Amino acid sequence: MRLATSTIPIISPSLTHLRSIFNRPLSVSMSKSTETTDSVVRNPRIVVKKFLAEAQKEGDGATVRRSIGRPGLKNFDPFLLLDEFTVSAPAGFPDHPHRGFETVTYMLQGAFTHQDFAGHKGTIGTGDLQWMTAGRGIVHSEMPAAEGVNWGLQLWVNLASKDKMCEPSYQELSSSEIKRAEKDGVEVRVIAGEGMGIHSPVFTRTPATYLDFALQPGASVSQPIPESYNTFVYTIEGEGIYGIPNSAPVPAHNCLILGPGDGLSVWNNSSKLLRFVIIGGQPIGEPVVQYGPFVMNTQAEIQKAFEDYRYGKNGFEKARHWSSH
Repeated sequence: MRLATSTIPIISPSLTHLRSIFNRPLSVSMSKSTETTDSVVRNPRIVVKKFLAEAQKEGDGATVRRSIGRPGLKNFDPFLLLDEFTVSAPAGFPDHPHRGFETVTYMLQGAFTHQDFAGHKGTIGTGDLQWMTAGRGIVHSEMPAAEGVNWGLQLWVNLASKDKMCEPSYQELSSSEIKRAEKDGVEVRVIAGEGMGIHSPVFTRTPATYLDFALQPGASVSQPIPESYNTFVYTIEGEGIYGIPNSAPVPAHNCLILGPGDGLSVWNNSSKLLRFVIIGGQPIGEPVVQYGPFVMNTQAEIQKAFEDYRYGKNGFEKARHWSSH
């Protein structure tokens, strides 16, 4: 997915043509609730910041709701971006490069076809996952492959300096291959990390948890989260009560930044399904210098990424003569 950039005077005028493509112990029982607990949460996390992810245009005619990566929250170490996207053909995300991080695409509805300059091509459908490590360089396209609205989440995960120039790689899981558990009106799909005793097979270079929860009306859950992780919640559907039982319900499209603790409790006191994701990761603690789809540690490394892309070297050798079709 491309990311629009503002003008930053670090790139020479000869790279104007490149700029154009970047425009882009808690055990609370509610009176009508059944609580599913993975293990005891002794130091519950609470919400310290909440904001609505508003719709904006991105790519070539796509619409995204950006929570992480917005002006008020440029990044949340180790996370660089979270977009909830909706795309209908012929809109999409045509050919664009990446370096220095990972993209995680999780389809909620419809399908997306991905192809890159190394010959990798595939389509992920509803409930499928693609975890792409861009590493030293990828040029690819992401375009809708189903009629109507194609809907999903895309997360950008930073890489430590030691991993930024690794070889690109993919992990792709179909919906049926994603581990899941269900109990007492709570279902979890474990995209990364562990939830309700189930472990994901996905390897994460940056230690992370990514859980997709669905709570039936009246259900609740307490989910342990490693205390060292920076963690946030994004509500996909319905409205939930997060952190403490007397807090106000939070509706869809809201992002919640969580404070310190060893887990999170969530209640669905509404009459409709609640669906949300918990995403957490170990902070890398290194400088983040980002220009569009390149994320490195210094200005000089960003300049080098542009030069490598422009001249087709150091990972971008196949970029000069490739285009998607």
